[in-house]
Parts: sequence; C-alpha cells; structure tokens
Amino acid sequence: MASADEKSFDDINVTPMVDLYLVLLLIFIIMTTAGVQGVKVELPRAGGKASAPMTASKLQAITVSPEGGIFLNTTAVTLDQLEDELTALKAASPDLPVVVRGDKASQYQGIMQVLEVVGRVGIDKIGLATQTK
Repeated sequence: MASADEKSFDDINVTPMVDLYLVLLLIFIIMTTAGVQGVKVELPRAGGKASAPMTASKLQAITVSPEGGIFLNTTAVTLDQLEDELTALKAASPDLPVVVRGDKASQYQGIMQVLEVVGRVGIDKIGLATQTK
C-alpha cells in the first residue's frame, strides 16, 4: 500500500509559467513603444479634428529636428540614406505607414524634402504628427 508521500501527481501547475509569459509580454510591449517614440521635438498645434490614428506594426517615424537633422525612428540619416532605408522597408511591407514629425521651430524646407523623399519611394500612407489642444 502506498503512503501519501508516494502519491503521483496527475496535473501540472502552469500558473508560474503563465506569470512569466505575462511579464515577458509586458516588457516586450514597453520596449516596442519606447523604441518608436524617436527624437524629442516640440510638435506644432493643429486646429480642427484629428484624423484616425495610424495603427500598424511597421509604422516608421521620421523626425525633423529644429537644427534640420533627419531621424528615421531614432537613427540619424541623410536624405539619401532615408530614401534607401524607406525603399528597403517598402519592399518588405508594401503598405508601409509613415509619420512625419517636425519640431515647430523646424524649417519648412526640411519637412518638404522629407515628404518629397517619401513620395519618390511610393509611400502613400503618410501622417503628420501634431499636438492636440
């Protein structure tokens, strides 16, 4: 006759494993959203109703700093490098969405040059980031 100590267990406790997966998922979500923020700029204010937010896993943020620097997500690039990077991203994902962020002190010419590059690449899902009132 078997004693209580020798009893076999027929089930596995998965609670610690689920807790671990949830923590890893939370860390992944935080790191993903932190990586997309990009360079800090003071966005201009826009009047009127904002358009629907862009939601996609491949969303790219192009930032024009007040000094005229151009950043793809958080990486500083030139206009030629920006075009090469966007061409490669567009080849991997044809419906690639892009958000252009420009500091309110940025020169309009810098933003127009970025929009020209985006147009040459053939990206048609373009958003311009602004602050809400």
